Amino acid sequence: MDSFDRIEKRIDLRADIERVWQAITDYKEFSTWFGVALDQPFTPGQTVTGSFNMHFDEAAIMERQRALGVTPSGIRTLQPNTVFCTVERMEAPHSFSFRWIPYGIDAECDPASEPTTLVEFKLESIAEGTRLTIAESGFSRVPEHRRLRAFRMNEGGWAAQANNIKRHVEQ
Repeated sequence: MDSFDRIEKRIDLRADIERVWQAITDYKEFSTWFGVALDQPFTPGQTVTGSFNMHFDEAAIMERQRALGVTPSGIRTLQPNTVFCTVERMEAPHSFSFRWIPYGIDAECDPASEPTTLVEFKLESIAEGTRLTIAESGFSRVPEHRRLRAFRMNEGGWAAQANNIKRHVEQ
């Protein structure tokens, strides 16, 4: 198996499982901590559209790519109503998954033909609150010319998002 096929982040949150479930499956709450503006609720089998509500500094992103040891690529601006993901499963309060285009702002990404990766959120009650595991798999299907870049950029992205959700549910 390709060593760049799966990202996994695990974080313990001082919040009960229902609170964490709400934060990851309510599209308005998800939008808040993830930094997007989603247009509709998450529903299994449905596509969710939206846009990023942050400015992307292309020079900083190019520098980050160089620091990660990947060939830099520019970014493309995502317009409102861009497809964000397609929801796979919602099994309250333990499992939520969707498919999306990994590192979809990559200028070399072709949204019309790009394969998707599977993003999974697994929740487990623990004495201190909730253990959240975030996994993204399927990078081996990403075109070779952007596979490592997508993997490394999303790996850093999920580390940041784990911290974002921690701040969100523990406030």
